[in-house]
Amino acid sequence: MSISNSFLPDELWRRILEIGIKTSGFRYKDLCSISISCRRLHRLSNENSLWSHLLSSDFPSSSSSSSSSTTKSSTKILYRERFERDREKKLAVNRRIVLRKESQIVEHSRKIREIETRLADENHKLKTTVSELSHLRLLRQASVALNVWQPEVIRGRQKEIVGQCVVPVESRIHALEMELRLCKQQILGFEKAHKDEKQRLDTAKEELVSMKYHPLQDYTMEMNGGDKECNIKRKKLKRCHKDVRILIHHFSSLFVM
Repeated sequence: MSISNSFLPDELWRRILEIGIKTSGFRYKDLCSISISCRRLHRLSNENSLWSHLLSSDFPSSSSSSSSSTTKSSTKILYRERFERDREKKLAVNRRIVLRKESQIVEHSRKIREIETRLADENHKLKTTVSELSHLRLLRQASVALNVWQPEVIRGRQKEIVGQCVVPVESRIHALEMELRLCKQQILGFEKAHKDEKQRLDTAKEELVSMKYHPLQDYTMEMNGGDKECNIKRKKLKRCHKDVRILIHHFSSLFVM
């Protein structure tokens, strides 16, 4: 049945809209969508009785003060003012949440750079320790070889190597082996910390993308051109017709009961 050709009286349509708001979960978006379907519903959907119920249900804290303001302006205008004020508050809260998440990402990135710097230092220390330990083990082998008969050329070279060491070889080797084990433990710890911090950074980035995601804005950016805008309007009208048919069916069932 076409809405524009409907012969139902205004009182019946008004009752249908009231039932839709009070019992069928109609929100302000549904009421606005219905208002663009035809002139009659546009006029009826602006009535204060409908918007008063939406105002009291969506903004109960402000409904007590709305009665005195209704005489100066329509309830629909009051609802729009409350809605825009509430939307600005929610946007401000969301902006603060986004800023906090961005600060967390900066902090995670800073910690990762710090861990990478310390990890590079430990790797350099490890290479230096391994090189020195290898040299000291060569000295130890040379000192042991001095007790065995060898040609004078080789023996002289080994004496020269041993003579360059002013620190007891065994104690220094023991200290370097301890330092080597400590470096390896430190590197393992830094690698684990780097992995954990990188995971936290990736999680924070995903959460930030989810916070900034707005399907309606993304959809609007993609919809460019007159044909696409016409498609949107047609879809709204089709949905509106469907909602009204549901209301009519619901209203008829109430009369049967």
